[in-house]
Amino acid sequence: MSDKFTLHPKADELIAAGIPAHFHSVLGPHGVGSLVTKMGIVFTHMSVESMVATMPVEGNTQVTGLLHGGAHVVLAETLGSFAAAFHAGAGRKVVGIEINATHHRGASSGLVTGTAVPIHLGRTLTTHEVVMTDEAGRRLSTCRITNMILDR
Repeated sequence: MSDKFTLHPKADELIAAGIPAHFHSVLGPHGVGSLVTKMGIVFTHMSVESMVATMPVEGNTQVTGLLHGGAHVVLAETLGSFAAAFHAGAGRKVVGIEINATHHRGASSGLVTGTAVPIHLGRTLTTHEVVMTDEAGRRLSTCRITNMILDR
């Protein structure tokens, strides 16, 4: 058994999702979650100030060929929850308590980019706005997610 696997049993999953190596020690035991993997979500920027990830339209469509509205929400909840966890810090966990979405336009191909920015970063609650855009930079949807921060 390699040291990489011993230290980080989910290292391959983390690398595939674009998680920088310096975060592996925090996320290694848990990975990014099977839904993030199934949806093809890949993080491109991670900080408390903004969390960015992409997701392919292909494989995440409704029967009419458009990106499923639920896929927008999965991307938003993933970004908002990871951003809240970064704010909360080690030894604390976050749980989503509210999310809403407004869909502005459809996408039938390409990559969707989601960007989460904080609206409120408190001691026990965070709220993030998450905007999904297409490859041309057009807004596809806007979500708002609130997470509660708990001590472990």
